[in-house]
Amino acid sequence: MKSKIISMTKLFLVSVLLLLSSGKAISQTVSIWSPNNKINIGLFCEQNKTVGSWHLQVNYANNGKVSEVIPFVNLGLSRSDQDFSNELKYLKSGKPVLVSEHYTAIHGKRSQCSNSGNEVVVSFENPSKAKLNLIIRAYNDGIAFRYEFPEKGETFVIKDELTAYTVPDSTKRWLEKFNTANEGLYGMMKDGNEQKDWGYPALFNTPDKLCWYLVHEADVNHTYCGTKLSNYADKTKYKLTFPDKWNGRGKGETQPTISLPWKSPWRVVVMGSLADIVGSTLVNDVSTSSKLTDTEWIKPGKVSWNYWSNNHGTKDYKVVCKFADLAATMDWPYTLLDWEWDAMANGGNLEDALKYIHSLGVKPLMWYNSGGDHTWVNATPMNRMLTHESRVEEFSKLKKLGVAGVKIDFFESEKQDMIKYYLDILDDAAYYKIMVYFHGCLVPRGWQRTYPHLMTYEGVRGAEWYNNGPEFTPTAPMHNATLPFTRNVVGSMDYTPVTFTNSQYPHITSYGHELALSVVFESGFQHLADRPEGYCELPDAAKNFLREVPNAWDNIKLLDGYPGRDIIMARQKGDKWYVGGINGENVEKTRTLKFDFLPENSNYKLTLIADGSHDKAFKTQYFLVDKSSSIEVNMLRRGGFVASLVPLQQ
Repeated sequence: MKSKIISMTKLFLVSVLLLLSSGKAISQTVSIWSPNNKINIGLFCEQNKTVGSWHLQVNYANNGKVSEVIPFVNLGLSRSDQDFSNELKYLKSGKPVLVSEHYTAIHGKRSQCSNSGNEVVVSFENPSKAKLNLIIRAYNDGIAFRYEFPEKGETFVIKDELTAYTVPDSTKRWLEKFNTANEGLYGMMKDGNEQKDWGYPALFNTPDKLCWYLVHEADVNHTYCGTKLSNYADKTKYKLTFPDKWNGRGKGETQPTISLPWKSPWRVVVMGSLADIVGSTLVNDVSTSSKLTDTEWIKPGKVSWNYWSNNHGTKDYKVVCKFADLAATMDWPYTLLDWEWDAMANGGNLEDALKYIHSLGVKPLMWYNSGGDHTWVNATPMNRMLTHESRVEEFSKLKKLGVAGVKIDFFESEKQDMIKYYLDILDDAAYYKIMVYFHGCLVPRGWQRTYPHLMTYEGVRGAEWYNNGPEFTPTAPMHNATLPFTRNVVGSMDYTPVTFTNSQYPHITSYGHELALSVVFESGFQHLADRPEGYCELPDAAKNFLREVPNAWDNIKLLDGYPGRDIIMARQKGDKWYVGGINGENVEKTRTLKFDFLPENSNYKLTLIADGSHDKAFKTQYFLVDKSSSIEVNMLRRGGFVASLVPLQQ
């Protein structure tokens, strides 16, 4: 009976797809379905031809309804020797095959991950008989496709990539204007009238509201550059666009050079409900599996950090010791020595500080400027990461000094030479068992699967922006409630959260909101940014929560939310669950917290730490709950809450 139902569903969907396509004078050449039969990808050529320009159409079905998610995905590449777009001749398509592999993630939103989808390879040739393959995959939570030049031999420049996503004007969208540090604000737009360069990832909701989708790319390596989305030429088409010449102070080529055979990065679209988007690991799933066999030395953890409260704090030995004491007091494994550690004074130098940090049982992390002449920033230490030889020298020293990881800053470009630089750093750091954190950088492209010692990235407008000007104060609440649906979907995000005191400019989020960011945001290194008194003066319940809350997870559940408005998220570690909720709006809210994600026949002790009578107060309550329980939670405007669920012994 089940197979009959699935077959009838497919027949219904095929008839709908034909109707959707009937007005376009095109015919479908290839069709591939996701394993759960909700997502369909069709390959089309205009005017019923087998030679011409080709495009994909992506549709989503749920509860008997079909949504035309992306009606038109332009395809093609322009190579320095010839074109692979307008006159491609269809040769053949292979039989669909099931891609199925499982892997364990050391940190991230889910520890047990699965790369499972249906794949088909379609072969083309251009008028000069040069070959191009299109590899298409349909997953339960989205689609992925990439180009392949299968022939061997020569080296060429990719002049342009023609991939472009058609987005109807009535589609809601959450986009961030591109900048080289990826530190913009996401804005919600109801149409495509604003024509800009846009950063990844980009979130859309179909006009019929049936499907959400997130556009990104994955498995970018040294054979290509990072791309962005641009809709300058046509406001309804978001085209993949190479970096601008000015990026990285004009250093490096904007067009990538490839050697055959070659495969492009994956073009990824995560699809489904908001819960599907937030819970997806698709960007990592399609990326190259881990290059490391020994990963025992890779340890995610929380970090104390002095820059937010004292921009030049690492120059001061006493400040460094104060933040090491904070990490020890809070049972956090790491403390970061940020920029200017090479100028440390006031009672001690770097070696003195490292000795003191180790005496507390805390492990040090250390900051580096990535520069070179690709950055305008001359903060020190710099130039020590630039070459393989200089990295070997520096990592050898760090290993002897007991330094666990490095934070490397100010990359300012996603050109091919900079992608290679990122990956060379990761290769060399792995040899010396040094964990890595990229700051002032690109957003994740799946590298945390390939290089699990890559603990986190910045690539976000985070709490550091309370130092940069007054504009972040009013925008932060809505921004915080957007990031779990956008930037943090695609990989670890070091926002440097959970601040109760103020930096140079104040925040208007409640203490409950700030505490909740420890659960709502995921990062393999979670830099908790407040000064020591900000944590030490907390009530015991909140202080203990920050001691105990993990930052690497086994599972994730979106319980409620909408981009920019609010979010309630549950994360699992072992047999415990943690819930975080934040309100991004200026109105008080009451939410019903349900626990249907808990296992049957189990009781849990719930500790709820929510907003109190004002934005700097907490209200702590204790409950006994099970799968059938529900409780009401109040959030102040721009407020929030956390909850921990610990199973009772049976």
